[in-house]
Amino acid sequence: MFLELVATFIAGLAGAGLMMLINRLTGRRLPKWLTPVAAGAAMIAATISSEYGWYDRTRDTLPEGFSVVQTVESKAFYRPWTYAWPYTERFVALDTASVRTNQNLPDMRMADLFFYGRWSPLNRMTVMVDCVENRRAPLVDAIEFNDNGEVIGADWIPVAETDPLLTSICEA
Repeated sequence: MFLELVATFIAGLAGAGLMMLINRLTGRRLPKWLTPVAAGAAMIAATISSEYGWYDRTRDTLPEGFSVVQTVESKAFYRPWTYAWPYTERFVALDTASVRTNQNLPDMRMADLFFYGRWSPLNRMTVMVDCVENRRAPLVDAIEFNDNGEVIGADWIPVAETDPLLTSICEA
């Protein structure tokens, strides 16, 4: 975050410097107020570029075997352009190498999900998915397994057959 602040200041200096150069090349005919306006416009452009580029930069650095299964786009009234072009604020990635199956329960899968957010730390959660009954449950500390490998005490959430998390885990 600190580096983005520095980059924004540098963009402002570059915008002001460019306007000062253009003013000098035109024989100082431009109004002086254009310099801070150009600096502000460059800073806003750098910030918007950083917001829209975050998802692509982060997705491209995912480890081998990770796949994005869900994204969340953001729109805000104080960013009116986001209504026309929303940007990805967070996403969920599946570690396909972590998908595990119990041979006693072949329709149940366990996998690790990673939650990436623009301004939040990386979070990891293990989930259990029932590929036949179309449901999933987060595996938290209170969860136990019986001798057969069935989950005891899980808070199952019914999901649609087309749920991206369900299909990604069941097809992995």
